[in-house]
Amino acid sequence: MLEALWARGTATVRELLDEGYQDLAYTTVMTTLDRLYKKNVLTREAEGRAFRYAARFTREELQREVAADAFRQLLDASPQGSLPLSYLVEILSERDVQLLDDLRQLVESKRRELRSGPRASEARDINSRKQERD
Repeated sequence: MLEALWARGTATVRELLDEGYQDLAYTTVMTTLDRLYKKNVLTREAEGRAFRYAARFTREELQREVAADAFRQLLDASPQGSLPLSYLVEILSERDVQLLDDLRQLVESKRRELRSGPRASEARDINSRKQERD
């Protein structure tokens, strides 16, 4: 149903049923869309006695959120932060060795960003003030 909403932009339950979900009951589609709305995946606006639904996120944004949530759960579940990271490295290397190089580049880019970002300058200011006092 998300695929249909991404393709159409918006749709009502009836429009989705008319476009390819005829094998599902109206109430099944309605319940599914309502659950996705309650999970903050969809938006909806009243349209007569029905609702018009739209995806809250693009496909890429949703994939990013799902992946980030999975990584957070994995890191939270492990007492050693390095253990899930080692799993990630193993999975990447099994899939495509080039992904390890891509990961390295992303890590280096993020390090540069953190060093030069506002938090880094705040940390430098705090350290310099601390050194001035000492």
